[in-house]
Amino acid sequence: MPENDPRVFFAAERTLLAWIRTGLGLVAMGFVVAKFGLFFRILHPESPHTDHSWAGPIGIALAIMGALASASATWQHRRFCQTLTINDLPRQYLLQPGLLLGFGVAVAGLVLAMVLVV
Repeated sequence: MPENDPRVFFAAERTLLAWIRTGLGLVAMGFVVAKFGLFFRILHPESPHTDHSWAGPIGIALAIMGALASASATWQHRRFCQTLTINDLPRQYLLQPGLLLGFGVAVAGLVLAMVLVV
């Protein structure tokens, strides 16, 4: 192995970004599911079966799951990067943007879940 091999770090970063995409997808799906009842009422106002009381709680749960997935993956990535030696990290590479993105998606998911509750 070369003395400076950042492949380990880049593999961890790809994993982090995959988890952030998963969290973002769950948050977005939560929003879509939570608003499904309203969308269905707009499309079919004459339909007698407009009660979709399940949509709100399931959508909120999906948004919270997405936020938790993003937050836990970001926390785990941060912990893993602290175990790497200086030779495993790319020179002059900032760790903070990935962490900010992960925690930002988590905060946005929680804010969206709160908005859906209200």
